Amino acid sequence: MPTGSAEAARGSASLDTVTASTTSPATAEHTTYGSLWRRVPRELGFLVLTMPIAIIGLSVLASLFWTGIGTVVIYVGFFIVVAAFYVARAFGTVELTRLDWAGSAPVPRPVWEAADRPRTFWRMLFGPWANGHYWLYLLHGMIINPIVSVISWSITITWTAGALGGLTGWIWLGFIPSGNRDFFLSRVLADSIFGIHSTFDPVAGDRVLYLIFGVIFAVTLPFVTRGLTLLHHAIAHGLLGAWRSEALQREVADLSAQRGAAVAAEDQSLRRLERDLHDGPQQRLIRLQMDIASAERKLAHDPEAAASLLAEARKQAGDTLEELRALSRGFAPPILQDRGLLAAVESLAARSTIPTVVESSVQPAERFSPEVERNAYYVLAELSANLAKHSGATAARLVLDRSVDEAGRQWLSVWLTDNGNGGATVVTGHGLSGLTERVHGLRGELTVDSPVGGPTRIGARLPLG
Repeated sequence: MPTGSAEAARGSASLDTVTASTTSPATAEHTTYGSLWRRVPRELGFLVLTMPIAIIGLSVLASLFWTGIGTVVIYVGFFIVVAAFYVARAFGTVELTRLDWAGSAPVPRPVWEAADRPRTFWRMLFGPWANGHYWLYLLHGMIINPIVSVISWSITITWTAGALGGLTGWIWLGFIPSGNRDFFLSRVLADSIFGIHSTFDPVAGDRVLYLIFGVIFAVTLPFVTRGLTLLHHAIAHGLLGAWRSEALQREVADLSAQRGAAVAAEDQSLRRLERDLHDGPQQRLIRLQMDIASAERKLAHDPEAAASLLAEARKQAGDTLEELRALSRGFAPPILQDRGLLAAVESLAARSTIPTVVESSVQPAERFSPEVERNAYYVLAELSANLAKHSGATAARLVLDRSVDEAGRQWLSVWLTDNGNGGATVVTGHGLSGLTERVHGLRGELTVDSPVGGPTRIGARLPLG
């Protein structure tokens, strides 16, 4: 929905298109027979390699672990067991990577080391003993995975060979000499089912029977490979995945960081408001007070000078009012509360000294929560102010986009792009740093793409709901 002059529209045509960093709504994938067959090649590759990798892992891990346990009395075994922990971690990581390649749902990885702790030699040496994930990976590599892999590999090979052999038996069965063969499976089944002595050609009967078996094995192969892959995925999720307590700890840490960012952003906004009030309206009000006092002194003996001073005072009062209105628009302008975010952004673009157009996928009457609208407007107001002061641009574009990511979460993205000089960076204590903290405090993301020479693209994603 463009806003602005024709000149602005022509200027903005030279700007690169802004694409919000969100995806279209994710559609639920329906499990159909065809989709199961599309998974078969990868799942077969995963299952066929499972037992060889598991046996190699068992051999290496068992050798290292029991050698280490046996020699721990002479201290060298301690280091061998630590090596077994890290080797078990490597084999577990290979298993998770193979499951990802097979198309299974991603298993959340454990947190091996705290990000706020330095990685030292002693921590690497003693850490695995106290980390339960290393013991679970060792259990998976030495006991669970070898047992399950032998079973799943045997079923996979049997089912695949049965499907291929049955479907192609009519080709190669004729080349196998029967000699004095007197056992034919088709005749045995027919006699046992019907209770009579069959007289059909048993060689042809076996070919037909094998073909039937091959069709059955081939038709059910996708279900078998899918079930066995899900079995490995469930075991990996339970033994190799992250614990829910770790996710809760990360969530608490993120919330603490976001809370701190929100407090810092609010403090910076208040300090900026205080500075703007001191440098602008407060100074004008002091001058207004002085002009009125001078007019009072001259009112009796010099009415013309008093009238001139009062006229100047009236002008000062008007300028002060405009500055106060401009400050209030930077936080929550009346149009934002009355008509919504899109109308407020269009008003912001109309007041910009740089020709600016607005593009939006948001409907004119669509409203969001007051917190989201206020902060989205604040971000764009700050970016517009920086645009006028520092960009050197001749055209700009404001973009609003509402979208849904693959996890079903709704986002509101606001972007500003211009054809200016570029070089915008996030510097502590400056405007973009404050915006980053404010957006992070809302659990959103701020993206700055501003190479030297331009163009500049700066945008924020804010969660809805």
